[in-house]
Amino acid sequence: MTTAHAPAPESPAESVVSPPQLAFRVFGLGDAGGRVIDYLAAANLSHITYIAVNTDAQALAATSVAHRVQLGAKHARGLGTGGDPELGCSAAERDAETLRQHCVGADIVFIVAGLGGGTGSGASPVLARVAHDAGALVLALAILPFDCEGSLRQCQAHHALQQLKAMADGVICVPNQRMVKLVDDNTSLTDTYRLTNELIAQGIRGLWRLVSRPGLMNADFPTLCRVLRGQHAESSLAAVETKGPNRVREAVEKLLASPLLDSGQTLAEATRVLVGVLGGPELSLAEINRISEQLNRHCENAQLTLGANTEPDYRDRLEITVVVTHGNPADLPSSPALEARLQPDQPSVTIDLAAERHLFNEPQPIRPASRLVPPPPVLPPEEMEHIYRRQLTGNPRSRRSSHRMQQGQLPLEIVPKGRFDKSEPTIHRGEDLDVPTYIRRGVPLN
Repeated sequence: MTTAHAPAPESPAESVVSPPQLAFRVFGLGDAGGRVIDYLAAANLSHITYIAVNTDAQALAATSVAHRVQLGAKHARGLGTGGDPELGCSAAERDAETLRQHCVGADIVFIVAGLGGGTGSGASPVLARVAHDAGALVLALAILPFDCEGSLRQCQAHHALQQLKAMADGVICVPNQRMVKLVDDNTSLTDTYRLTNELIAQGIRGLWRLVSRPGLMNADFPTLCRVLRGQHAESSLAAVETKGPNRVREAVEKLLASPLLDSGQTLAEATRVLVGVLGGPELSLAEINRISEQLNRHCENAQLTLGANTEPDYRDRLEITVVVTHGNPADLPSSPALEARLQPDQPSVTIDLAAERHLFNEPQPIRPASRLVPPPPVLPPEEMEHIYRRQLTGNPRSRRSSHRMQQGQLPLEIVPKGRFDKSEPTIHRGEDLDVPTYIRRGVPLN
């Protein structure tokens, strides 16, 4: 007879359910976004999917990432938008379903786009809306143009930025003009763009490490959601890495000098700050306290949340990642034209010049006062005489003067009309115009 053996109890290690990995999708829109994700893909970070999106088929073919989406293939024909955000928005709306399929199942969608051109400015708000509807936490990194690129690109970039803030949970602004402070006159344009891509990639990598790995002091994905979700405000992201005995002091100095934090000004205006610290096994509580104290001094009015973790590979190294939210979403100006583009069923709205000046804080032109004096109104003689008499009656001084100046009427003889006696008098408004005016009105003559 065989005896039934009870199943062996599971070991504690077998009963523990491993935490699910976060699905991290990074979209690179346009030429600028494609360059950034090419730089990121070379880091070989796990659990990150890179998707290049462009209307230019030639630029899209030059990217190294595996997932590519060509917008408006039937209408733009792979030739790009020519810098027109309207075409970029229209192309994204036509391929919204393709974009949605790439967003399904994502926990975090990171949109990297250069604003000012056609694809980045027009398609990024549409992609942010689609990703938000898919249930992802949407972060956008907007690269703003250099000042030398012209007022048209600057205007289009600011319009797209306001609409992107309305659609994404957080927007990180990277003005290219800030990078001028980090380079000299001999730095080539290629090296300048490489430096920008490196700073952006470092920030995205730091954010990924912050939310994807369990920490001793937890600052996980729900913490990031609490800081950013639903804020629809402008945010900043920066990450620095140092090593050696003075790594804490050097890391804080690098953060305060980072162009992504506007040389520390962003911290002073912050409302919420999330700090992630990653170090080696020797990372001490005293070092974490020094980091927290120094950052708190620069963002006294902000809610600061700090997380820390250690990794064996980070021995003698220290990495600090900072996510900053600042500004009041209710105070953000909106762009009626871009709102109309995102809602094709509604009629378009024309942007007036006054709204443009208010958006860019331009002073209103002061119109000089006119030096043209309008002529007096034409009044009939009776009304003019009435006004004249009323002025004389109302002013005692004028009345006394008129009394002194009164003179008797001269004994003038009325000349007969002669052969015109039998003619009809010229009557106008009840007055005989053949009679002299001074007689009709009783005006004394000198």
